Amino acid sequence: MLSLLLLLVAGGKVSPSSQATVLLDSRVVNGQDAAPYSWPWQISLQYERDGTFRHTCGGTLIAPDWVMTAAHCISSSLTYEVVLGEYDMGAREGSEQRIPVAPADIFVHPKWRSSCVACGNDIALLKLQRLAVLNTQVQVGQLPPAGTVLPDGYPCYLSGWGRLATGGPLPERLQQALLPVVSYERCTQPDWWGTLAIRRTMICAGGAEKAGCNGDSGGPLNCQAADGHWEVHGIASFVSGLGCNAPKKPTVFTRVSAFEDWIAEVGNGMLGCLGCWDAQGAGEMGCHDARVLEHQGTGIPGCQGAGVPGQQGACVS
Repeated sequence: MLSLLLLLVAGGKVSPSSQATVLLDSRVVNGQDAAPYSWPWQISLQYERDGTFRHTCGGTLIAPDWVMTAAHCISSSLTYEVVLGEYDMGAREGSEQRIPVAPADIFVHPKWRSSCVACGNDIALLKLQRLAVLNTQVQVGQLPPAGTVLPDGYPCYLSGWGRLATGGPLPERLQQALLPVVSYERCTQPDWWGTLAIRRTMICAGGAEKAGCNGDSGGPLNCQAADGHWEVHGIASFVSGLGCNAPKKPTVFTRVSAFEDWIAEVGNGMLGCLGCWDAQGAGEMGCHDARVLEHQGTGIPGCQGAGVPGQQGACVS
């Protein structure tokens, strides 16, 4: 699980200049300590070994009992739990919520192929065995409207506990790095990633100075919308095998807005509004991209005013 995987394209090995490495066991390169709990939907996906759970990937809480991460983070031979409210892995802060994930509740995209990272579909959903307790340290991340494509240069932030440099140490505190979006047209130029490695269902972001690295996999690419709220547009997927911050090889993410139909299908209506969050940090809930009203009377947040994607409504329970 923690070994580095080489990017294969259509079952064949790509040229060294296009070689890529899946972001397993990683950290943000040339990032900075994030403010504590400033990305409250960020989770740590951990696997059990010798009776201890260890960080392997990031992820996003997208409903009180659902997490979104990268497919390449998942191995059928491992036991997982999700840690919410984590900031400093070297300290017990009292905000952590550790929730198990049953093997039957892990859903990897059916078109994901571990032998072909460049084929895309690097996305998985995990249903938690109990509901997260939402508070100022743990909130649900919003997803963008389906089909959204951000323009070249749009400022986004990667967050995670990945390596600080290629082959470097792992951090204890959550890191963040500003990674501007690199358009599909620019990212697929021959001296960049090229068309064999990049699909329109992906997002390129960052550059030679700042990037994701091993351990950031599965974590969110956070982008601020025009009205000021934050949306999770990407799932950290892979970087160049030449190094986490190789020139003209930006970090590559799964584009969340290309998979919202699949997310809704897996959730079977139980993902509510695909993003309920505590907008004011004081228990006043809002929601975005409302679609279903499945949760009334269940105690699980849903939305009223549903049916108009992209509009806000009020969460109900």
